[in-house]
Amino acid sequence: MKPRTLDIVATHSILLLMSAIVLYPVLWVLKLALTPGGQLGSDPSAIPLPSHLDLSNFAAFVLAKDFNGNPLFLYQLGNSLLVSGVATLIGVLFALSAAFAFSRFAFSGRDSGLKLMLISQMFPAVVTAVPLIVILDGLGLFGTTAGLVLIYATASVPFCIWMLKGFFDTIPRDLEESARLDGAGSFVIFWKIMLPLVRPGIAVTALFSFMTAWNEFIMASIFLDDVTRYTLPVTLQQAVGGYDPNWGLFAAGSLLLSIPVVLVFFFVQRHMVQGLTAGAVKG
Repeated sequence: MKPRTLDIVATHSILLLMSAIVLYPVLWVLKLALTPGGQLGSDPSAIPLPSHLDLSNFAAFVLAKDFNGNPLFLYQLGNSLLVSGVATLIGVLFALSAAFAFSRFAFSGRDSGLKLMLISQMFPAVVTAVPLIVILDGLGLFGTTAGLVLIYATASVPFCIWMLKGFFDTIPRDLEESARLDGAGSFVIFWKIMLPLVRPGIAVTALFSFMTAWNEFIMASIFLDDVTRYTLPVTLQQAVGGYDPNWGLFAAGSLLLSIPVVLVFFFVQRHMVQGLTAGAVKG
């Protein structure tokens, strides 16, 4: 039965309205980024369209230099990509085997371990700042990029374990039992059967882990003391953290910071679709 014309019009009208509501704040950010002066508009009900094209805010954010003439944007972009990428890689790799064990094996302390990891995610990261400072200072990693990677990676492991365990739980145990009847061990089952099937979960977990590390600035501002080692969110926060906030610079930086996340999302989305459409058995 074909849908009626009235239903189609109503559905598309609702979708257009929801899209307009979602895009309205984005247009305001775009208008601020293209408006020199960095001041918020006085009429929030007006349509947020820039009256002219001005890229001075983007240029100020990208071409900023320190007192020694170092290009801060390039340094900080590299730091952000390095910290987020390595922390995501370490967190997912360590969490994969642990999530498989928590999902498939029964051992002493299993439930308690899961509960403790969940409880650890309930506290804000700043609560652990003081002990982390002591630990990193003792290791000689305070103020270094490696120390920040270590913090992000260890903080993401419990989250990644919980996420991946949920995906492992959805895989039928019949596949595992069939493989064991054919003589496969736990490592072969994990490597050749479980990992290909849980690929969508790996993609989703890696995306969330990357976004968390990419957008975090509180811990980075605490543990880094050199402007050339800052990540981009720290500089972005400093643009509006003083007595004279530059909202134009903040908006331009926000748009630039969103580009890598969008690119990672589209890259991961392709793998998610491939993993979801791959069947476990042939029909």
